[in-house]
Amino acid sequence: MVISSIDLKDGKVVQLKNGKEKLLERSDADSLIKDFDLYGEVAVIDLDAALGNINEKGETPNTTLLKSLLRKGNVRTGGGIRTVKRAKELISLGAEKVIIGSAAWANVEEQKKGAVLNIAFLDELTAAIGKERIIISVDSINGKIAVKGWTETVEISLIEGAKAAEKYADELLFTCVEKEGCMQGTSMEQAEALRKAVKCRVVVAGGVSSVEEITKIEHLGCDVQLGVALYTGKVALKDAFISCLNWQKVKENTNSLIPVIAQSVSGEVLMMGFSNKEAFEKTFDSKKLTFWSRSRNTLWTKGETSGNYLEVVRLRADCDRDTVLATVIPHGPTCHTGAWTCFQTTADRPYSMQMLYEIISERFANPRSGSYTATLTPERVREKIMEEAEELTDEAETKEEIVWEFADLFYFLSVLMYQEKVTWKDILDELDKRHKK
Repeated sequence: MVISSIDLKDGKVVQLKNGKEKLLERSDADSLIKDFDLYGEVAVIDLDAALGNINEKGETPNTTLLKSLLRKGNVRTGGGIRTVKRAKELISLGAEKVIIGSAAWANVEEQKKGAVLNIAFLDELTAAIGKERIIISVDSINGKIAVKGWTETVEISLIEGAKAAEKYADELLFTCVEKEGCMQGTSMEQAEALRKAVKCRVVVAGGVSSVEEITKIEHLGCDVQLGVALYTGKVALKDAFISCLNWQKVKENTNSLIPVIAQSVSGEVLMMGFSNKEAFEKTFDSKKLTFWSRSRNTLWTKGETSGNYLEVVRLRADCDRDTVLATVIPHGPTCHTGAWTCFQTTADRPYSMQMLYEIISERFANPRSGSYTATLTPERVREKIMEEAEELTDEAETKEEIVWEFADLFYFLSVLMYQEKVTWKDILDELDKRHKK
């Protein structure tokens, strides 16, 4: 599948040729990551950090922007990660994986003694964040590992380095630097040799410029990281996504239809249907989940008659590329029977803190006569929180009483959260950050 790249320099989104010549510059990182996340993972790279443009506080011109992007999708990040402390910080801020470049490789003196990797650093890193969160860059210039923002090479061959690095990484990111930004295709020979040399996931970058090439790399068993080809319109992400699905396999089993599982943002499984290439294209174009009806032999967009459509947030293919998970926002019940999901028989939506938050939001947006919620001012809500917390801690004794008081407290906390524009995701992100520190 395709990983979209957002490279940051001087606080802007850029694309460089051979890591040096600026080809383009943009200021719309937020809209880019929202669009890219629809189709797959996103790599956010701090080029200033990679080049050592760091102030005394350890920050670059991209620090604020980088932090703001890390929880806006399935994000991996890299660029100048030279310490375990920095790697842990990025994971705690929301990065799913960190990309390690120069710091992974032995220095010149150690290389003279036959060392390939910076073993001490990598041992400490894997102990701190786990191998499953580590990607090691095996960037190469003329077949040699490139370091220090691609300004130098070390006397380690691509394949030798990859075989050694695999022990410490869940993935390897291979960039053919000579091809980077040139839009002339990558080195398929090196990509194939690398794929044969290691067992872990391999992501290929640098020069990939067509859907046909992406498909070939997918058939090698590698993923692709794209930059310039996306920004120039040479490759459309919807075409790349569709081409990477395992159509040959499903042709044999389901007459060229891919099973699509619809799941809400909060994790509820809503329904399952089948899509062909045309259905996926319409899904991406309309942002409403669309299927192929096997009984009527035609396309159908969920909710096209009832209005209960499924707004698409993101699509993800599974590891075999023969099933797709669609994360959606349901606008009304999903099942044609009126049930909230196709796997229950009632119209009731399972209650959750998110549902409570949405109800409170609706009460303030459209006040009803007699609505208690709509009368609550921020001052009154704070008073009620103090009151309910005191009742919970000082008066509740039985389980039933504790549950009752907790419910009151959570309600008023949710009202205050809405009034202060704080979401449950904000709270969970903060807890996740603390857990990973």
